[in-house]
Amino acid sequence: MPDLTVALIGNPNSGKTTLFNLLTGLNQKTGNFPGVTVDKKTGTLKLPDGKRAELVDLPGTYSIYPKTLDEQIVQEVLLDEKHPQHPDVIVVVADASNLKRNLLLFTQIRDLNIPCLLVLNMIDVAEKRKLKIDLRSLSIDLGVKIIPTNSRSGDGISLLKQALTETIRVPKMPFYNVRELADQTIDDIRREFSLDNDYRAYQLAQQNLKLTYLGEEEHNKIEAIKNENGFYDVPTQSKETLERYALISDIIDRNLSEEDPSKRAINAKIDRVTTHPIFGYAIFLGLLLLIFQAIFAWSEAPMTLIEDSIAGFGDWVKGVLPEGIINDLLTDGIIAGLAGVLVFIPQIAILFGFIAIMEESGYMSRAVFLMDKLMRKFGLNGKSVVPLISGMACAIPAIMATRNIDGWKDRLITIFVTPFMSCSARLPVYTILIGLVVPNEPIWGFFNLQGLVLMGLYLLGFLAAILSAWVMGFIVKAKHRGYFVMELPSYKVPKWKNVGLTIYEKTGTFVLEAGKVIIAISIILWVMASYGFGDKFENAEENVKTQLGANYTEEEYDVALSAYKLEHSMAGSFGKFIEPTIEPLGYDWKIGIALITSFAAREVFVGTMSTIYSIGAEDDDEVTIRERLRQEINPKTGEPMYNKAVGFSLMVFYAFAMQCMSTLAIVYRETKGWKWPIIQTVYMSAVAYISAFIAYNIFS
Repeated sequence: MPDLTVALIGNPNSGKTTLFNLLTGLNQKTGNFPGVTVDKKTGTLKLPDGKRAELVDLPGTYSIYPKTLDEQIVQEVLLDEKHPQHPDVIVVVADASNLKRNLLLFTQIRDLNIPCLLVLNMIDVAEKRKLKIDLRSLSIDLGVKIIPTNSRSGDGISLLKQALTETIRVPKMPFYNVRELADQTIDDIRREFSLDNDYRAYQLAQQNLKLTYLGEEEHNKIEAIKNENGFYDVPTQSKETLERYALISDIIDRNLSEEDPSKRAINAKIDRVTTHPIFGYAIFLGLLLLIFQAIFAWSEAPMTLIEDSIAGFGDWVKGVLPEGIINDLLTDGIIAGLAGVLVFIPQIAILFGFIAIMEESGYMSRAVFLMDKLMRKFGLNGKSVVPLISGMACAIPAIMATRNIDGWKDRLITIFVTPFMSCSARLPVYTILIGLVVPNEPIWGFFNLQGLVLMGLYLLGFLAAILSAWVMGFIVKAKHRGYFVMELPSYKVPKWKNVGLTIYEKTGTFVLEAGKVIIAISIILWVMASYGFGDKFENAEENVKTQLGANYTEEEYDVALSAYKLEHSMAGSFGKFIEPTIEPLGYDWKIGIALITSFAAREVFVGTMSTIYSIGAEDDDEVTIRERLRQEINPKTGEPMYNKAVGFSLMVFYAFAMQCMSTLAIVYRETKGWKWPIIQTVYMSAVAYISAFIAYNIFS
């Protein structure tokens, strides 16, 4: 057990998460707060006196008054003294270059009488803007110890660690005397709930209906006290906020000098270009094109190395172990499935690396702001842009990010259309199919044709999302207009340690989470593809010999036997059962098996094809899955199975189909029922089928 629980709290874009990464490094883990689906990041920190502290990175918030589910978690943790993450000490992280806005949250937390420290982060940014802060005087006025830090360089971190080992005094006088707003109400709630703090009692009056840790009886008692004393929460909250800002302004005026206007104008000049109605979109599309080009150009060498290594390892295992079920299970089931996971690590890492750089540099906020103007024309709330862009990485956290959308109808529409955004799970499917049917050749001497097709698939998903949102706007009938408020942080050079941690964490999640599903499906598939029922499977050797006639080589016999067993196995029988429904799309029963297993997770497609074609291949065949697919022949036409028609049909199908059980589970959890997940699955499957049918006929 840790000796101390420390909570990191701050406004969004205050550098709080960067500070958390700097303090904990790789000693961190991600989970959920009890009872909710909000992400919880915790880490361990060894203090100079040898004690261990548990560091909790609470969601970013501008105030103790929550407007979203994530912000409500902050309130629950602070007000519920029995909460597992209720802190012994709070470290409030404030942007030193924007103190007036950041100090509102600090003064609210200070008045809860929980020991706290104030970290003025990004002190280097304040210095560059020629902001002069009198730290000693500011510390006296606020009644708290202040530690200046630069989380980018690590300056001040040792001072912060040392401060956590010392006794932190709680000021006797509140920053703001809330009694002037509701004297009698505070007294009654303090007496009823045995509280020793005015502001905590005042918060119960303000937020009791939002506090889930209070029971129905406690809610009723608070409501009765409020009614008896004529307490109205909205007017008093507004008055409190305004008067707190007045006090903060006086303190800022005494302790800070004015910012240099020329320095302040630099961000505005850059923003005039990055958010320009023409140049802004051109820059954004250019960055997307760069990402997709890099995914192919930079990943080819490491992917080839991984493919060759796994193929060599599989051959080694096959040669070392005696022939039999265990040998086949390891080489054709587990190792083949593992290849479908590990080979895409370079591409996943590149994608998440670019997203992290865009966030770290401050550009992602501009992209979101820019796209808001386009989104509104299709009936989406401005805040929907954040989940949609996040959906390029993964639909699960993207759907969870819709909690920041205030209106339920706007949030529902965003949840419904977000899975159309091409996530990283689709990337393995896209890349292997593009590699099969799109030539690796330059366009206009600079662009790679494969990269352009990949970008086109991402844009296709985006187009489907916004058109579906437009249609949903008529069905759900969201009458109110959404609003969009977003802070544009200062531009800065990305902190490469954070970029590296993001790549490590996201890639690790892909390998572990997707890997478990893919390998499990691969083993099940191997069993289904290796065993069957009925006389045809049991008498496979005799039937194959009869088909081949008198003249055949041992090699021809082995290939024919493997293909025959696969066709008449459990997997083959199931694939043939659904083949009539997918034949209009150009698919055979082998692709049908992959489509069904892909509903566990889209990226399982590659592992499934690896397993199927490993089983059907020769024992000494060392070619990779891409080569096996390229060599596959359509028995009806005698031509390659994976031609342009089938390849583009499959790409379009995977661009639209809802093939992710985890996403369905998240939609069920966020919408609190199966109605919308079922409608979503049926709608996306229909769009995928029709679109794939059109694509197949266009390219045939």
